[in-house]
Amino acid sequence: MALSPAQQTICSDESRFVVAVTGRRFGKTHCAVRQLAKHAAAKDRAECWYVSPSYRMSKQIVWDKLKRKLKDLRWVENTNESEMVIRLKNGSRISLKGADNPDSLRGVGLDFLVLDEFQDIDPRAWTEVLRPTLSDKMGKAMFTGTPRGVGSWSHEMFVEAQSRDDWGAHTYKTIDGGIVTQEEINQAKRELDHLTYQQEYEATFTTWRKSVAYNFDRNRHIRPYNGTIAELHIGMDFNISPGTATIAVIDNYIHVIDELYLDGTHTQEMCDWLKQKYGQYKMFVYPDPACKQKRTSAGGKTDLSILQNNGFICKLRSSHTPVKDRVNSLNTKLLNARDEVGLFVDPKCKNLIKSLERLSYKDESSIIEKNGYEHIFDACSYMVDYLYPITTIHETNPVQRFTFRGGKI
Repeated sequence: MALSPAQQTICSDESRFVVAVTGRRFGKTHCAVRQLAKHAAAKDRAECWYVSPSYRMSKQIVWDKLKRKLKDLRWVENTNESEMVIRLKNGSRISLKGADNPDSLRGVGLDFLVLDEFQDIDPRAWTEVLRPTLSDKMGKAMFTGTPRGVGSWSHEMFVEAQSRDDWGAHTYKTIDGGIVTQEEINQAKRELDHLTYQQEYEATFTTWRKSVAYNFDRNRHIRPYNGTIAELHIGMDFNISPGTATIAVIDNYIHVIDELYLDGTHTQEMCDWLKQKYGQYKMFVYPDPACKQKRTSAGGKTDLSILQNNGFICKLRSSHTPVKDRVNSLNTKLLNARDEVGLFVDPKCKNLIKSLERLSYKDESSIIEKNGYEHIFDACSYMVDYLYPITTIHETNPVQRFTFRGGKI
């Protein structure tokens, strides 16, 4: 596999434990596939695992790429699609797992282990479950991911790796991977907020912030709207208590001019409230993608069908955007990396303002605390995420093949 100099430095590190914290699309999966193949080929009947935060994520990130590379080398004896296990001709096995069910990872002795996106894995999955699997064979491990804030597990692991014997620590920016162009980096800087850009592209451990809407500032973002209304854009989250929606006007900016916050409600009542107050305007609704599911509380109908039957124009994704990307989209509209504000909130939106100020993460975690403020935040972020999604990074380099000395097993 052809590697950039930075990727080569990581893959050449012979330390037993290697921690690589890099920018997004640096080529972490590229490195992981290479190292899995390398260690599986190094000895007969080696047991190698790739573990990401969830089983589904492991399949999405690496399964097809790993199969393709190993088949190109003609190393594959057989493949088990249902269990995501590849057996090589020398008897070695490479298995893909998810850390979302850590108890299922017990009891196996491993020669090599990759923990990908390890910043989103519960530290106990490593300390209590996976670390012991390496003991009897003196197996090695590689940690790859993007940084979280100072004080997070990823930061602690990186700092410890810098000072511990037989550990290696590496950090590189997105551009160092040789996959993403400088033009794409420049575009991302325009479209992302400063903190997200530093974390995702510069691989910087920023000061840990518990606030979810960390870019919200009362002095900059609270502003009455005195313009005209041509049409309305409504983000909506469905709950019985509360049912929430944010009502916005969009020109060069997003102006959240009003909010809906009803306890003990249902979808039809939310529709009635909106039509009574704003029925003279054309309304676009950006609901929770789960609105396509039938609900007993809605008489067997879907929330989506209720909205459409009431004349609303519905815009929604086929599936949920990762929460992290949805949060980043909202923070970017609040304030991008060029210090430009893109979203304002009318002072009468008291519940949304409380949410932007008080919604927080659990201690040293990327999990949002369920404290009652998340519902109206979700409503607003569904709209922002649909209209202004987080930057998609495009790879411009051709796919490269890899070989190892000897060329076959």
